[in-house]
Amino acid sequence: MSQTFCFSVQADAAPSTLPRVLDVFALFGHVPDHSYSRLAGPAEMVVDVQMSGLDPETAERIAGKLGRIVSVGSVLWSEKRSVVAA
Repeated sequence: MSQTFCFSVQADAAPSTLPRVLDVFALFGHVPDHSYSRLAGPAEMVVDVQMSGLDPETAERIAGKLGRIVSVGSVLWSEKRSVVAA
């Protein structure tokens, strides 16, 4: 079963941060479904990424690798839950 995972990365607002974050997904052979970045202050940025087609183990490995990027302060990740209307 294909699952969608959401990753939120808080990092230094440096020119190399965004390519480093997206490169992690490329290293695992994936192209994110959706990515969005924004400045969260003069020296901080947040990068949100949604990725489908992952299993929980791969999502955990990606989150771990994101957390090891030099400019990254924290990584939050979770499985996206769909609400089905009755």
